[in-house]
Amino acid sequence: MGSVVKVKASDGFAFDAYKAVPTGPARGAIVVLQEIFGVNAHIRRVTESFAEIGYVAIAPALFDRVQKGTELTYSEKDFDAAMALWRSSSQEDALKDVTASIDAVSEESQGKVGVVGYCWGGALSFIASGNLPGIKATVSYYGNVPAHLDVKPKVPLMMHFSEHDKHVCIDAVPAIRDLYPQALVYTYDADHGFNTLPRNTYQKESADLALERTLSFLSKHVR
Repeated sequence: MGSVVKVKASDGFAFDAYKAVPTGPARGAIVVLQEIFGVNAHIRRVTESFAEIGYVAIAPALFDRVQKGTELTYSEKDFDAAMALWRSSSQEDALKDVTASIDAVSEESQGKVGVVGYCWGGALSFIASGNLPGIKATVSYYGNVPAHLDVKPKVPLMMHFSEHDKHVCIDAVPAIRDLYPQALVYTYDADHGFNTLPRNTYQKESADLALERTLSFLSKHVR
């Protein structure tokens, strides 16, 4: 269903993105923001799943500026490689590529674009809610939101957090709720990466509930 396309950012850098389109008229578009493991088989499948329910979906390869074609597994060895790539990445450049991806699907979705991010992508989707133009709503899955509490969201925002997360400070959730009363904030009896099927922290009940909430939210704001 999907294919790799080229997208050019505002600084002229061309990067790959995995794009999937619905078989019928588009109800909107979703920019899918990767974990630190690249646009791997799992992220491609997530992208395709949004297309299957009617959205144009695109997942930019946010590591292309550091290493082209990054596709890692969830093994301990690949985790170390993923962290090294993440540390070598620039948030500013990543947001340029997210902006370009929003622009790339805006016309065919009549400007109805949402952003959904996971892990690193979850943090970027939160930042996008307050800083990037051209979006109607954002969803953050276990992103490091506590590191970016200066963001002032300008669009509807949903956040999913893991109660047993070792990478994101779950103790910050009450403060997040206080700072962003307009946002929908949910916690789950699960670990970081509970939505990632190939990961040993995958938790179906939490993943299904978070997806149900996400799709309802997107249906309301991105259509």
